[in-house]
Amino acid sequence: MEITIVFPHQLFTDSPAVGNGRPVYIYEDPLFFQQYPFHKKKLILHRASMKYFAEMLAQRGVDSRYCEIGEYGTLKKLFEYFTAENVSSIHYVYTDDYLLERRLARLARQSGIGLQSYESPLFLLDREGMNDQLGEQESYFMASFYKKQRRRFGLLMENGQPEGGKWSFDDENRKKLPSSVEIPGKYIPRTNDYLTEAITYVERNFPDNPGIVENFVYPVTHLQAKEWLANFLEHRIDSFGAYEDAISDKDPFLFHSVLTPSLNIGLLTPQQILTGLMDRHERKSIPLNSLEGFIRQIIGWREFMRAIYFYKGTFQRKSNVFGHQRKIPRSFWTGETGIVPVDDTIKKVLEHAYGHHIERLMILGNFMLLCEFDPDEVYRWFMALFIDAYDWVMVPNVYGMTQYSDNGVITTKPYISGSNYIRKMSHYKTGEWSRIWDALYWRFIHVHQEDFSGNPRMNMILSLLNRMDPEKLRDHLERADTFLNGLKD
Repeated sequence: MEITIVFPHQLFTDSPAVGNGRPVYIYEDPLFFQQYPFHKKKLILHRASMKYFAEMLAQRGVDSRYCEIGEYGTLKKLFEYFTAENVSSIHYVYTDDYLLERRLARLARQSGIGLQSYESPLFLLDREGMNDQLGEQESYFMASFYKKQRRRFGLLMENGQPEGGKWSFDDENRKKLPSSVEIPGKYIPRTNDYLTEAITYVERNFPDNPGIVENFVYPVTHLQAKEWLANFLEHRIDSFGAYEDAISDKDPFLFHSVLTPSLNIGLLTPQQILTGLMDRHERKSIPLNSLEGFIRQIIGWREFMRAIYFYKGTFQRKSNVFGHQRKIPRSFWTGETGIVPVDDTIKKVLEHAYGHHIERLMILGNFMLLCEFDPDEVYRWFMALFIDAYDWVMVPNVYGMTQYSDNGVITTKPYISGSNYIRKMSHYKTGEWSRIWDALYWRFIHVHQEDFSGNPRMNMILSLLNRMDPEKLRDHLERADTFLNGLKD
């Protein structure tokens, strides 16, 4: 007998692995439910969307079987069941998860069951396309990858050149959000039976996990995901570019699309998003800085991170160039660090399981690097708390982008800053938090000045450090050490 397995992040409307009358097993794999103390909203999203998906298949006449974690447990137990049922071959969509692929291959080999994998609609590039666009290299640059992607997909191109005369309009997308700007209302899906059941399920089985179950706003069906996309394209895309880096307490989502909770589990595909985006642009022109900035996220950063994971993920996961070993204390799980922007962002994440890219990179990741946390700890923290976090995106983002533990596989210098950047992009004022932040920043530069001495992009900062008044530097070091010594549970 041949069967299909669907994992929690593979809920495609037209899955290439579903067909030919094969029974479909929709499996609550522990990697997605139990590996870390996942945010309750992430667990709710998985449970509700998977239950919906099972019913959708059943309504199509597909023999679908929901495999609850409490019934089947580990993937090994599921394979034992398949062996007893005389399963000869398993069809599945490639998971883009290193550990899951290893387990599938090992268990299939031990069970004598064949595996047939299909390319994932979760991405625009298949594995051959990834090799064409990136492949094995000494170093990787998103800018050159993005140019290849624009040419490959023919997006914003005129006679072989970028529309508007340049590839990126990022320099126009760094505005602080003025108090006078109104944030449009967002589409909030109606509560349905899948969501109600999922909330009860999570509260019963994961009562001590972080986060809250109230005010769940994310799509759990394909139709809801389409409505969410339509709302973004109609009401927020035009101002997305200008304020994409802004930090504000005015609204948890600002002008961001917040499509990744749906996109990263298959309720939407990147092709659907691009089609909707360009249809909207044709119907009603989108400002070029917003259009290009959003396209760069979809065909650039997202595909680039997946390809980096494919080629360098194992190396990145094992890397720790600075040798950081500090554990993340409880205060970073509760939002009680004493650093106002960090605490506000953590509390927002605890409520919504979401933060936009600047909050992740320049508030959370930046500060965690200055605190010298073990990058494995940082990886686990992001995986647990963010609704759209999966191995393929968190490995390159944590070990590469935020913690620089891979020594620059995809970046030319660490993404660190003092408090000035946070204040410039937000409503936060100078205070004790900013003095501690600046002290940690200069301590980090001081401790690692030898590491950075050969990096031309760090020359100006090192020059400022060398010209700093010795007493001022001493004050920075003392304040930083006091804070770091207090980072204990």
